[in-house]
Amino acid sequence: MAARWWRRALRGLCGAALFLSQLSVLSGRAGSLMTTKLSQTQSTLAKSLTSTSTNAPYSKMLESTEIPPYLTNCPSNGLCSRLPPDCMTCNTNYSCIYGKTATFDCKVKPHVHCVDENNHEQENFTINMTCQFCWQLATSDYVCTNSTNCMTVSCPRQRYNATCTVRDHIHCLGNRVFPKMLYCNWTGGYKWSTALALSITLGGFGADRFYLGQWREGLGKLFSFGGLGIWTLIDVLLIGVGYVGPADGSLYI
Repeated sequence: MAARWWRRALRGLCGAALFLSQLSVLSGRAGSLMTTKLSQTQSTLAKSLTSTSTNAPYSKMLESTEIPPYLTNCPSNGLCSRLPPDCMTCNTNYSCIYGKTATFDCKVKPHVHCVDENNHEQENFTINMTCQFCWQLATSDYVCTNSTNCMTVSCPRQRYNATCTVRDHIHCLGNRVFPKMLYCNWTGGYKWSTALALSITLGGFGADRFYLGQWREGLGKLFSFGGLGIWTLIDVLLIGVGYVGPADGSLYI
């Protein structure tokens, strides 16, 4: 009877010890989970606080310190009437008479500083300019792109599509960048004086044709001794009047 009682007591003690050990493990896991969750919430809260406290003024600082691209062409503290057109905004006066001088009310763009004749800073001012659209300006008032793909010596004369930009000191109505059809006027670097001199001196050997890039005609003149002199005289006349030009279709310098 005593042995049985001791066995039952040992079994109860072992069960109680096992229960206490499991209970300690579960409590440790729960505590670790609670600490990790608490740390995660604290970190997210800190991130949100830092983002709201730092990102907003930083973005505002970037917006405030951003320099507009047109400021590079706007002189500081110069006369407002002499500012480039990109530095101002003007009220379009389409009721002006074409070709006549008209007055336009203008205002400087943000971050642009200019003065009047008395050295007083101003924002609103007036300018005088001729009433005409930009594409109606003289050829000296704008710059256009050149094309090297068309023939300058052809009948009829060839044209090409060019993109033209008005010069900075010129004021006009409409778009300052516009397309225009222009005659081919590019040059490959050939000199008319050099071609004429070669035609007179060494034309019998085809030197003038070789210089202009016309290899077939040059070989024909070389092996025929300038067409017994007749071809040489004809080329002197044709190059002299500008009828024979470079083989690439460009103009003489």
